[in-house]
Parts: sequence; structure tokens; C-alpha cells
Amino acid sequence: MTGVVDDPIVITGMAVEAPGGIETPAQYWAALAESRDLIGPFPRDRGWPLERLFGLAETEGWGQVRDAGGFLSTASDFDPQFFSITPREAVAMDPQQRVALRVAWRALENAGINPAALGDGDDIGCYMGASNTEYGPHGATVNEYTGYRAAGQALGAVAGRISNVLGLGGPSVVVDVACASSLAAIHLAANAIRNSECEWALAGAACVMGAPGAFFEFSKNNALAADGQCKPYSDNALGTLWGEGVGVVVLERESRARALGHRVYARLLGSRINHNGKGAPIAVPSSAAQERLVRATVAAAGIDPALVDMIEGHGTGTAVGDPLELAALQQVYGAPRADGSTPLLGSVKSNLGHAQAAAGLLGLIKVLLSGLHGQIAPTRHADNPSTRFDWEAGSLRLAAKLTDWEPREGLRYGAVSSFGVSGTNAHAVLAMPVLEEAVLKEGTHA
Repeated sequence: MTGVVDDPIVITGMAVEAPGGIETPAQYWAALAESRDLIGPFPRDRGWPLERLFGLAETEGWGQVRDAGGFLSTASDFDPQFFSITPREAVAMDPQQRVALRVAWRALENAGINPAALGDGDDIGCYMGASNTEYGPHGATVNEYTGYRAAGQALGAVAGRISNVLGLGGPSVVVDVACASSLAAIHLAANAIRNSECEWALAGAACVMGAPGAFFEFSKNNALAADGQCKPYSDNALGTLWGEGVGVVVLERESRARALGHRVYARLLGSRINHNGKGAPIAVPSSAAQERLVRATVAAAGIDPALVDMIEGHGTGTAVGDPLELAALQQVYGAPRADGSTPLLGSVKSNLGHAQAAAGLLGLIKVLLSGLHGQIAPTRHADNPSTRFDWEAGSLRLAAKLTDWEPREGLRYGAVSSFGVSGTNAHAVLAMPVLEEAVLKEGTHA
């Protein structure tokens, strides 16, 4: 088939936790299909001095911060005994380690793999995207958890903890390139399998905020949505809104998956990362760099870009970033198509905010679930597209409603983007086979 190499990397398992109490792919899909708003108030179980912070923001004249964000209700839930971790060590662990470990376990189960049966030192990789979110006291503080904090607050332990508990002997790597971290982790994991650095791998990302500083930082810079809503690609966009999320997928060669009877959710046809390079300030996106990246990814996938019907964009809801991204996507995917079809664009940030290091992974799982169900999930706030972009110049359109997704020769082609404030950009192209109804039910209720 078009774009399929001899033995491609495939996704055979997935698990996710997202705002709104979402703990399974089935719950995630239901929320996306219903275009549900998953934004809620700041958590009250994390010891954040919210009254003082809100008051400071207001008195200093940068009070864009509302009591709203996309927060995990399960962030403080953890059963240390299940993972043979002591309660004191568990408290010292960054919650990103705890939730990533839990979600990795579920991703393996979703793939039909018994996590408890993995042997110590098995040739399995673990690649996780994550960033420091300020969990725990300052390193100079001495308390009852001293002695556990070196590993508990180490960013590298987001992957290392999974490898340690499960006995994974392959590469164990944390990728921190800000908002592009999760897709970069997917890219590195896939390359490691291709290069025989590991037989198969877990890949994903975690974002659980240990402190609310990002809200106030972006409010001070007038880049936070004052109405508590992230409105990607909309003329009503007021800025971004922070969220959280954790997702993990299982990657392996298709020959291995077929031999073991693993369900194949998608083939990873191509993935690439690049950087904006010299020029504008580091946090300013580059449309030219994004276009180069998307073209390179499509070329690596070996497909005609006109096959891609769903694009999960970065879409942060900012007046500068969104039009630049739209221009890049239009150049590659937006040419008029011979069959008259229209590529539909969306961003899950419209539902749950910007999950930072995990943003791309949450978008990728959205594409997987859309392909699985044969419907393109809508993006919220799509009724008033940005006038900073000429939509009539090409065929690109926003996915304003739940739309049937017809396969092309048995495959549904989708793409996902993620761009980091560090200047790193990531893009991936997927092909999802049509699955039997019985398999669909099994796969989405794990």
C-alpha cells in the first residue's frame, strides 16, 4: 500500500489520563466526540497559595489568571504498595513519575502484555517527554523526605522509574524540548527500534503541574487566555491556557506485532524533528521551519500529502503562533485535491488546555481514536476561524463537528504537530487500518 515500508513501526497499545476525570481511551474518546469542555478550577489538594497568588496578579495589574485550567483529578492518587514503593518514597516522587508509571502499566495491558511478566533486563526501551514543573521543596530544605528526593525529583526518573519497576533493560530517556517533548520522544523511540537499540519500546509524556507558576508567568506576558478558554485557530483567541495530561503508547515492528497477535492501532509512517534556528527570539515560532519539517515528514512517510484527511495541530490559541502554523500546514496539506476532499484541522487544547510536554501525545491519541472510530473529532470554538489567515487560499478547514472519516484503500491517514517554546518542532504521520467492530470495542474500553 502507499507509504508502507516492509516492516514499519506500529502502535499496539495506548493509555491516557486527561482532565475531567478521564482515565481510559474510551472516556477520552467520548469527551472528544461530544466536544466536551474539560476545563475546571485550580486543584485544592496541592497546597498552592492561590488566594495570595490571585491577589498579587490583580494588584500588579496583570490579573488575566482565572480560576481555570485543565487539571488531572487523579494526580494525587497512587498505590505505592502495588509498585513495591514505600509511602515515604512515593510522596517524594514527582507526581509525573507516579502517573506516568500507572499509565505505562495500562498501556502494556492495552497491548495485551502482562507488565508483571516482563523479565529484568528485557531489551525494551522507555522514552518519555517531561519538563520540570516545580514539585516539592527547595533542595536545601531538610525534612523527613530527605534521602528520597534525589531520585524523586529527578526529571530523568520519569522514564527511569518505569524502567526500574518493570525491569526494562533498553534505553531509558527523558526528552525535554518543552511542548514538542512527547512527539520527539515518539520519534526517538521509533528510531531506536529501527536501529536495533531495543526490540520494542514504551513512549509517551507526562505533565502534572507541581506549582501554578506557568499561569502567572504567561499572564505577566499577556499570553494567557483571560476568559479561561483556549481557542485554537479562532478569531476569538485570547491566548493559551495551561492543562495537564499523561499518555503512553507501545511501539514495535509490525512483524513482531503480527507474530504475537497484537492489535495494530496505527503505522507510524514518518516522524521528524527540527529547530527554528537563528533569527527571531527563541519563543517565537517559525512558519518556514514548520513547513520544512512537515514536508520532510511527509517525504519520510512516502505518501502524497493529499491522502492526509485529519491534522491534529499544535493550535495554542495565540494571535501570533496560530496563523504561522496555519500558513505552514496550508503549504503542504492545503492544495486543492482532485477528489474534492478537505483536510480537517483541530486541536485538543480547545477541550483541555495546553498540556505542555504531553500536548503532542494527547493529540496523537486523539488521532488514533478518531481513526479507530472512523470519525474525526471536532475542535471547540471553530465557529469563527481566524481572519489572520486566508482560508479561501487552499482546502484546509477546521473540524467544527464530528465528521465521518472514510478510509482510503483500507487506511485512514492522519498527522499531528507539536512545537516547543524552546524552538524545537515535531511532526508525525500515521496510517490507521480499519478494525473489526469487536476489536474496536476491546481496544477502546481497556
